[in-house]
Amino acid sequence: MKHFKLVLAGFLALLTGVEAGAADFGKPVTWDRYSLMIDGQRVCPVMGEVHYSRIPADEWADEVRKMKEGGVTVIATYVFWNHIEEQEGRFRWDGQRDLRRFLEICKEQQMPVVLRIGPFCHGEVRNGGIPDWMFQKGCKLRSQDKVFLSYADKLYRQIYSQVIGLQWKDGGPLMACQFDNEYRGSGDYLMALKKIAIGIGFDLPFYTRTGWPELSKPVPFGEMLPLYGDYADGFWDKDTKACVGNYYKAFNFKGFRSSTAIGTDLLGKQEEKVNKGDEDYPYFTCELGGGMATAYHRRPFIYTDDTYAMALVKLGSGSNLLGYYMYHGGTNPESTTGITLNETQRTLGTANNDLPQLTYDFQAPLGEFGQTYPQYYRLRPLHLFMQDYGGLLAPMEATFPAKQDLKRGEDSGLRWAVRSKDGSGFIFVNNYERLQNLSVKKNVSLSACGVTLPKLTVPAGCMAIFPVGVEGIRYATAQLVARRDGKVYLMQVKGIPATIAMQDGKTLKHVKPRGLAKPVYQNVYLLTQQEAEQLFLDKVEQAAIAQTVSFTKVKEAGALRQIVKGKAKVAEAPQEADWQQAAVYKIAVPGDQRAGKRLLSITYQGDCARLYAGGKVIADNFQYGRPFLYGLWRLPEDVKELELRILPWQAGAPVYMPGEADTTPGESVRKVEITSNGL
Repeated sequence: MKHFKLVLAGFLALLTGVEAGAADFGKPVTWDRYSLMIDGQRVCPVMGEVHYSRIPADEWADEVRKMKEGGVTVIATYVFWNHIEEQEGRFRWDGQRDLRRFLEICKEQQMPVVLRIGPFCHGEVRNGGIPDWMFQKGCKLRSQDKVFLSYADKLYRQIYSQVIGLQWKDGGPLMACQFDNEYRGSGDYLMALKKIAIGIGFDLPFYTRTGWPELSKPVPFGEMLPLYGDYADGFWDKDTKACVGNYYKAFNFKGFRSSTAIGTDLLGKQEEKVNKGDEDYPYFTCELGGGMATAYHRRPFIYTDDTYAMALVKLGSGSNLLGYYMYHGGTNPESTTGITLNETQRTLGTANNDLPQLTYDFQAPLGEFGQTYPQYYRLRPLHLFMQDYGGLLAPMEATFPAKQDLKRGEDSGLRWAVRSKDGSGFIFVNNYERLQNLSVKKNVSLSACGVTLPKLTVPAGCMAIFPVGVEGIRYATAQLVARRDGKVYLMQVKGIPATIAMQDGKTLKHVKPRGLAKPVYQNVYLLTQQEAEQLFLDKVEQAAIAQTVSFTKVKEAGALRQIVKGKAKVAEAPQEADWQQAAVYKIAVPGDQRAGKRLLSITYQGDCARLYAGGKVIADNFQYGRPFLYGLWRLPEDVKELELRILPWQAGAPVYMPGEADTTPGESVRKVEITSNGL
């Protein structure tokens, strides 16, 4: 396989857990069918999606830092066209639309950036990011139509004006761009976009595209790296049952890289096919579900194990870049024209789902206001492993001793895979599938590299990576996490006794974690899961401290609205007039709670809710079982009282609600608190 030379910089130090400096930028990078290589050394990046225009600019620095502390080594972000040119010819790069400032912050924090520059992005934005006025131009969108490409040229020129001097070759953070998104037509269109970008002045190490769905005509090999994805559930499914679609396949080790479950509302049924030749690219992901948005008609509740299991399965199946969508949630910016910037069934494009007007929390590892969901910490040991052992893992081929083609909930045997090379390897185990009760597996025999582990009982829900022939360890029934300063860190897997067999002949059985203070053998440390999740963090997360807030009901709900199905044949979200029939509560805002990143947390019974300040909507929520949150530091100083409106839940509504949601008919406020984290 021929190596394709790229010019990528300052990356190796980041991926090996060391701070990079500007002097590292510009180092040569090659790639082959396995991975990226920097100066001949293989790396396995962790990419996290955050949308800069969905976060206030004064919060960017803190949020990028938190992503980095979570183990993210590359940031991905969309540039939504209608966020910057909502009115034709009036480009806005101010405030939270200031792309240049965001890139400068990423440079300061040594975080490489992949820009997803459209023209079509989706991202649950109105029209997928294409401005309303483009639909009046009489051209075919997302095509080689000369009129459309002329507007794409103008868009790219504007984006380029923001990245001048910040491209990788200049010592900046911008290392790659993605063209369009989830495109299924001819690759000639994607190549036309690339030609425009290069002609303007984009000169980046590499370019990408989404590897799904299959293109009707491939792009020439080497022009764009295809990146893949998978999700545990999808708001876009029209079905309102709990377990639908092909999401269950994300929890089984398999050779097929792509997904047939993503974007079925736009793409329809998809076959398990990728373009010929795509398997000669490295296996990278850009949309591994860090959580999931809630549409009005379908509101999945994503569990910590959903995200962790998918990531582990992707790694065990051969992926050498884990890219999460989303890793950080956000809030839609205020429109300049009075329209809302969320996707709805009534908009001109991507009109398949009604999303909340403002919130795009996504249940991501870092939520809408930067709050941590449990998967933020759960994923850290995996990310540390990729940083410290990515070079070893990357060339290891994936093999699949267990059955690959399973049905939903199939429990015929343990799901496991092996990645190995030259006597070293890792055994990946997953005994978990979302909303399915996989059984305990007894007398399990696992082997790799000619080594057979002691027979194990694998608990229900267990996920693990066992090393074989690594770090002087012949095998271990504990998970390898990191190596720093000559110390090797393992994590005990819940429910599995830790045995560590060293290559010097020493075998330690039923080893108990001793933490960071004392090794279990020479330079080998065994940690609990909690210790591994917070390893190398300067500040350990403390339990959220909550303060009860008083509230007063000032108006009962009016007549129930009639829930109708919209253009996409799914239930429509309430319109503005419907909110006049909502129950109304008043919440006093303590004056000393804006400081210290305090969150207002509202637990309520009902269908959906909105929060108002001075008559203006500042937050909204489709109830799905987690509290309705708002970051109090975003309030103007003169706001002393908030108004909460709740529309009642209606029995029999054509809406999927998870078991965690309160589906008692009617509405009420259960609890209002001010908390440091809100979860």
